[in-house]
Amino acid sequence: MLQNTPFRSFKHFTAEGGIATPLIAHWPRGIAAKLRGSFERTPGHVIDVMPSLVQLAGARYPARFGGHAILPMEGVSLVPAFTGGKIERRQPLFWEHEGNKAVRDGQWKAVQRLAGPWELYDMAADRTELRDLAKHEPARLKAMIAAWDDWAARTFVDEWHEKAARTDWGASMGSDD
Repeated sequence: MLQNTPFRSFKHFTAEGGIATPLIAHWPRGIAAKLRGSFERTPGHVIDVMPSLVQLAGARYPARFGGHAILPMEGVSLVPAFTGGKIERRQPLFWEHEGNKAVRDGQWKAVQRLAGPWELYDMAADRTELRDLAKHEPARLKAMIAAWDDWAARTFVDEWHEKAARTDWGASMGSDD
């Protein structure tokens, strides 16, 4: 079990304990001298690695490969953070892992454990996700859930069923159910 204290939960879940991971970057020629040894607290995501590398390489991300249309990049470049600029994100960050869901839009984050209720947190005031604001901000939560649903449809996220989460894969190998 990997956990990210003081955050709630652990890897497998989409609470901060499961998804918050530091990125340590060493790039003397690219990171501004005044920023070396400092912390940048802007949220990033693994989907931001490709846009960052594409920008640094001066490359162009293709719309087609091998005669097939491919999905566009979802992330944004992290390069501005290396020079003291702001990361401009036009859409929320989304997660899904084995039925556990999350969406982060600015300071707001909505989280759902498999088949459980959605929770809502103000990450600027409550980074440890201890005060669920779902009942206080129902319109915001509804909009964030709709955004997550749109993202899941656009990116072909498979629906995860509670039965699948309870399956003992080791015991069921070779069975027909």
